[in-house]
Amino acid sequence: MKKPIRIMPCLDMQNGRVVKGVHFVNIRDAGDPVACAQAYCEAGADELAMLDITATVENRPTLLEVVRRTAQAVTVPFTVGGGITDTASAEAVLEAGADKISVSSAAFRKPSVIGEMVKEFGPERITVAIDVDRNPALPSGYEVYIDGGRTATGTDALEWAKRVDGFGVSVILPTSKAADGAKTGYDLPLIEAIARNCSAEVVASGGAGTMEHFYQAVQAGAAILLAASVFHFHIIDIPQLKQYLKSKGVPVILPKK
Repeated sequence: MKKPIRIMPCLDMQNGRVVKGVHFVNIRDAGDPVACAQAYCEAGADELAMLDITATVENRPTLLEVVRRTAQAVTVPFTVGGGITDTASAEAVLEAGADKISVSSAAFRKPSVIGEMVKEFGPERITVAIDVDRNPALPSGYEVYIDGGRTATGTDALEWAKRVDGFGVSVILPTSKAADGAKTGYDLPLIEAIARNCSAEVVASGGAGTMEHFYQAVQAGAAILLAASVFHFHIIDIPQLKQYLKSKGVPVILPKK
């Protein structure tokens, strides 16, 4: 039996509020994190992500008080990222109530930190997020960006994903800057390339606008379907998305009656 696909709303955080941008900019407010988290859990989300999108750029740790309050309201596995730089900051976030942590820029700058976290907390608690943009000059056509998508690295995204996978992390979360918030569909070649070359589960992130986009991501090899705008602004609701995926033969966890 194939493992069910999980639906993962994402709370992008700025100044303690949920926000949503397009292509990582043009940010607008989308509500209170605790209220959003409760609503998503009640709607049948399988997991929940919270990303403190400016922590790394502002050179500060994750807002632990917000994590703590949100964790108390969450009834599903809860991943937190942004501003996590080492095992000490990861531990603080896990102690605040997160089930898993997501690390991106710090992992790229010092890859050994991935191995340290896997050893300290276990591979199932570590997600490595990779922000990418298209670059036809690189072998895979994608380049790794860090600092919330602001800094180009010159590194091929698929090569970096394979290196990350070698540390034994359970989840890789690639977000395509070109697709982020645009509602034009996930970057399917990116998902497919990483899913085909890595043993970690791949999260589809950035660009969902229709229910068909979610189905296309599953076909490309995604195990977890992350979205923000379409859920925050009720363009798509989780129960109807799950029914749609089920009708397409995708295994999903339906809410108990």
